[in-house]
This record gives sequence, C-alpha cells and structure tokens, in this order.
Amino acid sequence: MSENAPENAPETLPDRLSVDPRSPFYQEVLLARGVGIRFNGTEKTNVEEYCVSEGWVRVSVGKAVDRKGQPLTLKLKGTVEPYFRDVAEG
Repeated sequence: MSENAPENAPETLPDRLSVDPRSPFYQEVLLARGVGIRFNGTEKTNVEEYCVSEGWVRVSVGKAVDRKGQPLTLKLKGTVEPYFRDVAEG
C-alpha cells in the first residue's frame, strides 16, 4: 500500500462505486486511495459512477450541470475495469 493510502482501505474494488456522496454506492475510503477506470480498453478520467457486473459507466458531459448544480451524465455500456491507481503506477 502507498504511504498516503488510508489504513482501513480494502484491497479489492466493489462491483459498483460512485463519486457522489449522496449515493448509497459512495465509499470515501476507496476514493481517497485513488481509483482508475479503464472502459473498453481506454482510460477514462471523467467517470462519476461505474458498475462492473452490468457493464456501464456514467461519465460527466463537459461542464454542463443540471438545475441542482450536479454534473450532467451519460451512461455508456461496455467493458469496465476498475483498478487502484497506486498499484498501477508503482
């Protein structure tokens, strides 16, 4: 584990994870460690939520926001491969 990773962070990623604190799939400990997403073999940096078993990601669409100030998202279907950034980089 890297020096800046939280002590209680699990070693495996869940089937579904969201960056929105209002979501039931939000896990701050995992996000603090750094999660990367490879979608259909391409690195994605604008993923808001993913589900491996259902094969989709929600990506933010530009800088557009809805009337509540949340980013507009688009659901894309394909192969989802989440990974910890600290493991991939070092």
